[in-house]
Amino acid sequence: MPDSPVGLPADFSAASAQAVALLRDLGAAEIAHPGGTLLAHLQRVEEQLAGWGARPVLRLAGLCHAFYGTDGFPTALLSPAPDRRAELAAVIGAEAEVLVYLYASCDRKATYPAFADAGAAVHDRFAGLARVPEPRQRRDFAELTAANELDLARISPSFREQWGPQLLTLLTRFRPLLSPPAWSSCHEVLAER
Repeated sequence: MPDSPVGLPADFSAASAQAVALLRDLGAAEIAHPGGTLLAHLQRVEEQLAGWGARPVLRLAGLCHAFYGTDGFPTALLSPAPDRRAELAAVIGAEAEVLVYLYASCDRKATYPAFADAGAAVHDRFAGLARVPEPRQRRDFAELTAANELDLARISPSFREQWGPQLLTLLTRFRPLLSPPAWSSCHEVLAER
């Protein structure tokens, strides 16, 4: 698929279809995950981001956010090695793949407490390094975090009961980075009823 000059997929629908095909080839439709399978979860996250009006790059990153595993879900479909990262980038574009890596590599315990602060670093659990994301990456990361966690909270009452208060605290800290529709969903799903 040809990429635009800035590394964005030329056609979201084609990139999305290719990403789903790759997810299926790598077994995401058979991996158990709250609410069914990993593939079902990834598709719900992408749909949530679309509902919030997210740009195509973020939607593709949401669809693929667990390719390298995450700090909360260690099952990886691909290694985060450069050659495997290039394989995913060829499907979803370089910018979306960088977001997937940023999300997957995040050491949450080291990163989350100060993440909303300008200049705060994301601690890379794969490389053992820390780097400060650009403002757009910081907003995208926050939005992806919200979409991922809200999907789990919606699908699993026990997850929401156990983690809901902590997630609301976290996402309240992230609020300056979240779009109004994302924050509205956070409050709707996690606030006490």
